[in-house]
Amino acid sequence: MPEPEEPERKRDGRAPDRQESDAERRRRRAQFLRELNEAKALRDRVQPRRARAARMRQQMRMRTFRW
Repeated sequence: MPEPEEPERKRDGRAPDRQESDAERRRRRAQFLRELNEAKALRDRVQPRRARAARMRQQMRMRTFRW
């Protein structure tokens, strides 16, 4: 007896009949952004000189930015 075939998968690995809801996607995105901000804060605490230099560069970019 032949094995049942796997449903075709989209590029992201999900089966087409099982699309994630917008709420699930937003929840995962919010979690990712929280973890990203946490990692950036940790890096700034661990490397204060580099963080200060990055802040100065950002301030300079914002000062010279034209609308």
